[in-house]
Amino acid sequence: MTKEAMADARLANEMRFVYDGEELMDYLHRRGAYANGAEAPRPGVILLDLNMPKKDGREALAEIKSDSDLRRIPVCVLTTSAAEEDVFRSYDLGVNSFITKPVTFTGLVEVLNAWSRYWFEIVELPAEDHAGDE
Repeated sequence: MTKEAMADARLANEMRFVYDGEELMDYLHRRGAYANGAEAPRPGVILLDLNMPKKDGREALAEIKSDSDLRRIPVCVLTTSAAEEDVFRSYDLGVNSFITKPVTFTGLVEVLNAWSRYWFEIVELPAEDHAGDE
């Protein structure tokens, strides 16, 4: 549904999708099916679901934020959970924003439009060529 809402929101930025947390980490580390770096460009921002199969979003977030090569990539949680525990834990793990998915498709399109404007038009994101600098 999120993919469809992004299409309806007409997001201009190139979007890549993975199906589970293990695939996300393979993508970010450019291994397995993503070993060809051209097939796995570094994301400017990650939109993360906490309830992914295999490796959930909390585990993936912890791994991303503990990796010196990945931790500067902003991570935004977009999930069905509104549990206070998930919000606190996500911020403790280093998430940059936490959004609870609206219950309607129209609401999701509106949220993704606002999210896109914020992350791609307003915020200054770190350049990839300096991603490993300390």
